[in-house]
Amino acid sequence: MKEKFEDVITKNKDSIYRICKIYASEPYEPMDLFQEVTFQAWKSYERFRGDSNVSTWIYRVALNVCMQVKNKYDKVNQLTSKLDAIQLVMHEEKDTLQAERFAMLKTCIDQLNESDQSIIVLYLEDLPYREIASITGLSENHVAVKMKRIKAKLTQCMTQKPANHD
Repeated sequence: MKEKFEDVITKNKDSIYRICKIYASEPYEPMDLFQEVTFQAWKSYERFRGDSNVSTWIYRVALNVCMQVKNKYDKVNQLTSKLDAIQLVMHEEKDTLQAERFAMLKTCIDQLNESDQSIIVLYLEDLPYREIASITGLSENHVAVKMKRIKAKLTQCMTQKPANHD
């Protein structure tokens, strides 16, 4: 069983990490979230009945864990103030334009409601609407309608000009 689980995590690690990166604050929380997703998946692996594809199940676990942790962090962050003056600079990002675009996209995704966030995260993983519907519990048609609205919101957010405060 351990070997099968390790194989599931190995095959899906990149997708899990990308989901964690969307829901986490940079630069160190994605790895913490990844570990939490892996831990929760391990705890529930014995109960996986195979009713769906194992990758569908791992996406569901990753989304649920990430949303729960994000909600927990949001509650804690409301009670504390962040020290914006302290910055940890990671030198992993080689393409600063790509990093800026990712940060902007993440900011825009953060403005969506929880349901829309999970749909766009799965869409960004190149999942078909049918699989997104299976993971989220929505109909395939509902996912398509929501995606059209989500794309419009994200396009508007990404193309907004910064307010000029002169």
